[in-house]
Amino acid sequence: MKSGTEERRVRGSLLLLMPLLLVATAASSQAPAPDDASASAAAGGAASLEVAQAAALDPDEEGPRTPVAEHVDLSEPLYDPAKGRSESTEVSAPGRDRAEELPPEPGRAPLVLLGESVQPATAVRLSWALDNRFEGIAVPTPVLVVHGRTEGPTVCLTAAVHGDELNGIEIVRRVLYDLDPAVLRGTVIGVPIVNLPSFRRGSRYLPDRRDLNRYFPGSESGSAASRIAHSFFHDVVAFCDALVDIHTGSLHRSNLPQLRADMRVVDVAALTEKFGATAVLHSIGAEGTLRRAAVDAGIPAVTLETGEPYRLHEDDIAHGTKGIQSLLNRLEMQPHVSIWGDPEPVYYQSIWVRADRGGLLFGEVDLGQKVKKGDILGIVSDPITNLRSELRAPRAGRVLGKALNQVVMPGFAAFRIGIPTTESELSRPGPNPALQLPLDQPAVGDEDENS
Repeated sequence: MKSGTEERRVRGSLLLLMPLLLVATAASSQAPAPDDASASAAAGGAASLEVAQAAALDPDEEGPRTPVAEHVDLSEPLYDPAKGRSESTEVSAPGRDRAEELPPEPGRAPLVLLGESVQPATAVRLSWALDNRFEGIAVPTPVLVVHGRTEGPTVCLTAAVHGDELNGIEIVRRVLYDLDPAVLRGTVIGVPIVNLPSFRRGSRYLPDRRDLNRYFPGSESGSAASRIAHSFFHDVVAFCDALVDIHTGSLHRSNLPQLRADMRVVDVAALTEKFGATAVLHSIGAEGTLRRAAVDAGIPAVTLETGEPYRLHEDDIAHGTKGIQSLLNRLEMQPHVSIWGDPEPVYYQSIWVRADRGGLLFGEVDLGQKVKKGDILGIVSDPITNLRSELRAPRAGRVLGKALNQVVMPGFAAFRIGIPTTESELSRPGPNPALQLPLDQPAVGDEDENS
């Protein structure tokens, strides 16, 4: 009889054949199933990680050793062994030959993650799955890992925490599949689809209608959402030195490519400076979000917002990909350094402009457009009475987010305006008012606060 771990591994292999997935993963079918001690080590945080790595390296260690994950070329398409290689155009393997030629840096330890040992200078596909209490309903989630040959930071990229947000999935794919483990300094962990059940349903929410991004870091004894959040946070996120969580606007809204970050935290603010030409909006983050939980745990984290749900938009994807590549370059994780664009401003405050009447909303401004106080942002037209109401900018600023043209109700948040902050305001002594949001701002900002 197969163990629960082996059964989950088989399901992970079957998942690779599902055409709906943009990326897929499965641990090598040749590797033995990890024992309970290895699984515990993978979920135990940094201290347990060191113990597990030592055991994987020590040939005199008694008992089963952590299975070694098979090196793969992430740039090559997967294929069904029963049918032969995929007919997709194959790409040469830039990392494989170089990894074979260049030995790992002396003393470079393997990364023990999800019960497997990822060797230096290799790229692997792993699976994150919930424990056997979710047996029969949980689906293994692909986790891509590129473990460089030399020491460096571990950067984690997550996308599709909401299942209807697609741009981040492609951003993670482009970044991870372009990395060369033979020359990478440090490690990049990419999870293209965190919320796989919601992704398969094309929904923002879990099947129980809960928002997974309101339950981190989770609890072992809470709701289903809380248990899923706890498992992912402790099995994957706890191993990160920095986190980029990728989102889009919600509920038929679109966002200018931007970072959401708690600029009060020095390490977080330093992280935002490495993304190149990307605007930054100061935001503490709602309690229960992945970003907020990571920062509270001492892991610098930002949210990369770009585009709208349900759609893949090339410009938004290209911007996000460039931003993350700029981050890796400026962290000196890659051998080349490129400067991308002029620095964008930091917006410490923002305002939502809401519709006062119901009707058909027609936007009059574009994302990124600068507006003056009193400028018309959009018009709401009543199709029955033919009454028209104008939505005007209450202050000068820049359009960071906007609702798509649609039917709206009174009170609907239609346009988000970033308010510029002067140097004199930032240099005032005492508590910085620019970093203190108004009392009603968290609820207002939460219209699309996926961070």
